[in-house]
Amino acid sequence: MSAVVHIVDDDESFRTATQRLLRASGYAVETYDSAERLLQRLPEDAGPSCILLDVRIPGLSGPDLQDRLAALGSHLPIVFLTGHADIPTTVKVMKAGADDLLTKPVPKDVLIAALERAIARSRAWREKNEHLHSPQKLVDSLTPRERQVFERVARGKMNKEIGRELGATERTIKAHRSNIMDKLHIATVAELVLIAERLGILAEQPAGIGR
Repeated sequence: MSAVVHIVDDDESFRTATQRLLRASGYAVETYDSAERLLQRLPEDAGPSCILLDVRIPGLSGPDLQDRLAALGSHLPIVFLTGHADIPTTVKVMKAGADDLLTKPVPKDVLIAALERAIARSRAWREKNEHLHSPQKLVDSLTPRERQVFERVARGKMNKEIGRELGATERTIKAHRSNIMDKLHIATVAELVLIAERLGILAEQPAGIGR
C-alpha cells in the first residue's frame, strides 16, 4: 500500500503541482482546499500517511486544525508548509507535535525528506499500536469465565486452586485452559503470562466470579 499524503492548502495551483510531484514520487495523494474539508473526508484508518498543511488558510487555520486533530485523538504526523514563517508560529506548532515546518517554495528533495520522516513515524505508531491491540483482540474473545481463568493462570495459580476460587472442578478448569490456549494461539503458560504483562492485566485486580 502506498503511503498517503493529505495536502491541505487553499492555493489550487499549489495543490495541483504538489499532487503531481508526489504521485510521480510514488505517493498516493488526497487534496483539500480547507481544514474543514479534511475533517469531513479524512478516513479513520488511512494507512501509513501524513498531512502536508498550510499554516494560513481561510476558516480553520493550520495550527487550529492541528489542535482539533489532537483533540480527536488523531496520530497523523503533520508537516507544515508556509510562505509566511515566523518564530512564534514555528514554536507553537513544533511544541504541539508537528514533524516539520517548511517555507515555500521548498525544494523537492527537502519536501520528500520531510514527508518520509513523517510517514516513517506514522508506520512506527501503527506497528506499535497493532502489536498492542492484536493480543487485546484475542483476550477480548475469551468468555467471562475464560477471562477469570486466564487471569489466575497468569498469576501462577494451579488448576485446583483456581477451581476452588471459581467453584468449578479441576477438570473444568483444564478444559477452560485448553480453550484459552487455542483462542490466544499460544502453546505455553510463559506466552500467556507475557500477553497478560503486555496488556497490563497483572496490575489489575483479578476478575471476580460475578464479572
